[in-house]
Order: sequence, then structure tokens, then C-alpha cells
Amino acid sequence: MSKVLGIIAEYNPFHNGHLYHLQKSLKDTGSSYSVAVISGNFTQRGSTSLIDKWTKAEIALKNGIDLVLELPLLYSISSAENFAEGAIKLLDSLQVVDYISFGSESGNISILNTIADILYKEPKDYKNILSHELSKGLSFPKARENALLMYLKDIRRFSTVLSSPNNILGIEYLKALKKYKSNILPVTIERYDAGYHDTTHTGNIASSTAIRNIVKNNGWDILRKVVPESTFSLLLDNVRVGHIVPDLSVFEKEIIYILRKMDISEIAELPDVSEGLENAIKHAANSCNSVVEFLNIIKSKRYTNTRLQRILLYALLGITKKDMTLSKKIVPYVRVLGFNNKGKYLISEIARANPKLEIITSVKKYMDMSNNKNSKYMLEKDIWATNVYTIGYEYDSWNNLDYTHKLITLER
Repeated sequence: MSKVLGIIAEYNPFHNGHLYHLQKSLKDTGSSYSVAVISGNFTQRGSTSLIDKWTKAEIALKNGIDLVLELPLLYSISSAENFAEGAIKLLDSLQVVDYISFGSESGNISILNTIADILYKEPKDYKNILSHELSKGLSFPKARENALLMYLKDIRRFSTVLSSPNNILGIEYLKALKKYKSNILPVTIERYDAGYHDTTHTGNIASSTAIRNIVKNNGWDILRKVVPESTFSLLLDNVRVGHIVPDLSVFEKEIIYILRKMDISEIAELPDVSEGLENAIKHAANSCNSVVEFLNIIKSKRYTNTRLQRILLYALLGITKKDMTLSKKIVPYVRVLGFNNKGKYLISEIARANPKLEIITSVKKYMDMSNNKNSKYMLEKDIWATNVYTIGYEYDSWNNLDYTHKLITLER
């Protein structure tokens, strides 16, 4: 079989930078097929997807992806480590993927691999430094960054690498490949012009963050320059029908209501809640009525905004520490969102390579017939997340779309 490229992405939304990454990755690896594992209706940074997962799949297919799979919710809204591990486990289980390509600010796979090796092996000296940094009350990401720089003893070479979000996620992919002894070969494509958090655009390139802001502000003339035509068209369609969900603030009243209703012991069972944070969360929820206000009350050097936003999302969706523990113990199912002709062939090759793999093309059929309780439980979380997500629509907030929405198919 020809080479297969794997990509892990949020495509929130798919923009010109993503198109460049896909095309260059296919060229550099000599791959003839591509499969993308994408997050669904909620994202790793504890927020909403601007558009629903089926629209994201359609845009990806129209821009050259052959097969689009959904990363189950418990991974897609998790820490960078569990997000990466879930996606790598999924890609590896397909047994047809030759390469994984990810964007990075570094563009240097050797440097990223050096850091991933340390995090995977966790040498004693590194762990001691990390413990010392955590004792200062720093957030885990900052403490880990400091510990790695001190352990590596080359601040000039590594400092910018460890402070860049795509580098950090790439390092987690590499670590997961090592952990699961995967034969998938990693490659990285250097990001250019727009950084992950940039809120402005340069020429025809803008970050997903900037594009979401452009959509919120109805900047259609700018938007047309920084996304492929299919993205522009489908974004406009979704705006017209009121199916844009810009950020977590859409659900802020529901979140505050839920946190006020929960007792402190229940809040303590939310993932990422530790060291008495449940008390601060309860206090904040009892004294504010917006996400921004909540974050301003809670924020400190120990807790990043991303971590706090994820906790709010866990509360909204009813995710517990027990759920996250389950996600770490199992290999995720393969939930198909869409495919073209080449992707249809890929599905048959995946089924042939791994006959025991659970490939879901019909949620109803799977829920009716599968005996895998853990996978069905995880899929129920995906279904519930979609039901919550559509509450954020201005019109036509249909329930149970996971049962009724058709697969996205594209002739190509």
C-alpha cells in the first residue's frame, strides 16, 4: 500500500496555514493518503469549537484530507499529555499510518525529540529539579519548563522551544510514540508568520485565534484572505443559520449554575482540581456570573487560564477524574466523521489490517450492538457533548445529532 500520513488537529477552523502544513507534509513524506484525527465540538484549551465537528470534517475533506476521524471527547478536552496520547493511540491502532506530521515553532525534530526523551525516561536529576520548582508554587507547565532548562544546561538553545505551544504539543506526540512503541515516523513542519496565540494576521496567514476573533467581529473581507474558499463559504453559511459557537462564555450561566449546585466534594472530583482548588472554585462561583470574572478571581501563578477553563468545561459536560482515568487505560474507538473515495479505501485497509478494531460509522448501530462497555461509555460522553454544544446555537438547537447527522462523503 502507498504511504499514509497522519495528522492530529483541531482545525478550529481550517485556515491557510493548515493547508500549507498538509500539502508540505504530503510532499515531504511522499504520502498518497491522509487521515486526520480532529477534536470534536470542544477543544483542548477548554473552549468551544467555532463550528461543529461535521462542518470541520467537510472543510478538511474539501482541502485534501482523505479520512476524518473524531478524537473522543475525553482526550480532546484533556491536558496536552492525554490529548496527545489519545490521538497517538488512535492513529497507531489503525496499523496503516506511516507518518505523523505536526506543526511546530521550532521545525527541528531532533531538538524536540531530545526533550521528549527526557520526559519519557524521567531521569532522577530531572525529577528532583521538577519537584523543587513545583514547591515554589509554580504552575506545572512553568515548573516543567524551568526544570528542563536547568537539566539540559543550555538555556540559549532550548528556552524558546519550551515556551512555544505547538512545540510543547509536538513533544507530547513524540513522547507518546515512545511510550506506545509506535512504528509511526514523526516529522515536523515549521510554522511561519502567525503564532498560535497571535490575534492579528500577516498577508494571507492568520492563527486560528485571530480567525475566531475576525468571525466574532464580522471581518469578512479579512477572513476571505486568510482561509481557503471552502472554509470561508461554510463559515458564512454557519453564521447565517446561527450555528457559530464562539467561545465558552456562551455557556457561562449554565457553568455558574452547575458549580453553585455542586458541593465541594463533587468539585474536587473534576479533573485538574487539586490542592484545595475546589474551595476557591466554589467561592468564585458563588460570587460571579461570568467566565471572565471567574478566571480573574481564581487566577494565580499556580493555575493557568487554560487549566481553569478546562475545569469549567469538565463541570459543564459532567466529566470526572474517574472518566479521565478510564481514557488512559483503553485504546479509543475509531469514530468516522467523513471520507472521500481514497478515505473509503483507507477504511477497508484499516479493517483488514486490524479486524478487531471498532470502527464506528453509525452511532446507533454501535450503541445497539457493541458489548464494549468502556467504549460505549466514552461515546456517550461524545453524544452528550454534542447535545450541550447545540444549546449554543442561535437557531435549530437539535438534540441527538450524533444519531441523526449523516457521514460527510466527498467524491474526489
